[in-house]
Amino acid sequence: MPQIDMPSIVLLILAALGILSSNSSVTIAVVVLLLVRVVHLHQAFPWIEKYGLTLGIIVLTVGILAPIASGKIEFQTIYQSFLHWKSLLAIAIGVLVAYMGGRGAALMTNQPTVVTGLLLGTIIGVAFFRGVPVGPLIAAGILSLFLGKS
Repeated sequence: MPQIDMPSIVLLILAALGILSSNSSVTIAVVVLLLVRVVHLHQAFPWIEKYGLTLGIIVLTVGILAPIASGKIEFQTIYQSFLHWKSLLAIAIGVLVAYMGGRGAALMTNQPTVVTGLLLGTIIGVAFFRGVPVGPLIAAGILSLFLGKS
């Protein structure tokens, strides 16, 4: 009797949930990991586990800073953001979210068992509650507040 490849089955289920919830980020990530498994590049998994989150944060930061680099957001706009209460509130919330993301990254690194639950919760929120897949990092940060861990 052939042995069942449970990690691949779990990844296929996550891919299906990603497709059903129109969460292309999850779907693409799962497909990449499935390809790594199929072509037997298992030696890449420790590297992905160690540096994947950092690499993802770098790519995300590049995307966030691109409008400044391209000149789409000018210095005057940045300066004016310190003069309006809504912009100041946005800055404060941005600081809070960045803090939560940092806590989330630490929690996900120190307790990788929560990653699957956070991912499933994100997919369920997108699929059934018209949510937006803003990412498990912030969810992990919120979870870390409940758990009292950073």
